[in-house]
Amino acid sequence: MRTLIAVEFTSLDGIMQAPGRPDEDTSGGFDRGGWAADHMAHDPEAGAAAMAGSGATEGMVFGRRTYGDLVGHWLSTSEPNPFTDVLRATPKFVASRNPAADLPYPNSELVAGEAVDTIARIKAEGDGELVMLGSATLLHSLQGADLIDGYILTILPVTVGSGKRLFVDGTVPATLTLARSVVTRQGAIVAEYRRA
Repeated sequence: MRTLIAVEFTSLDGIMQAPGRPDEDTSGGFDRGGWAADHMAHDPEAGAAAMAGSGATEGMVFGRRTYGDLVGHWLSTSEPNPFTDVLRATPKFVASRNPAADLPYPNSELVAGEAVDTIARIKAEGDGELVMLGSATLLHSLQGADLIDGYILTILPVTVGSGKRLFVDGTVPATLTLARSVVTRQGAIVAEYRRA
């Protein structure tokens, strides 16, 4: 069975919504988007630590909105970045309730239907590791169904005050063990937790 690891940026007060840009996710009237961008621009050590996976990643999982925004941004930008080759080459499983959702980027497979059911099926179909980036709505559904096997959290030394939180009511209680951690010179903590 595959394991599913959520890779998330979060503030000290647990906000994960729209870390990269002001217009990234304004749902719920969120007007504090881009809260992580300045810090990450001055802390390349945090980005490198967050992306230092086990090398066993055989696929990525996205909610439909995050897929379009994140993959679309990194595959269309002209700025040099470390993500383009990985995003092109790695199989991407995109959860959507819309069976006709358009997936314009390479190596993308639509998993239409209820996310809990479709992601549980994908986990059961193989071995290796699946990585999920962002995708707050999908994350919360999968947390409630006890389908998350671990987290790689980049915790930035900022507070945001409001927005979508990493953990919400309905998250299934779990015991996690710390697999690795890095504290950067700029004060970020990158911590990898796995199910005990």
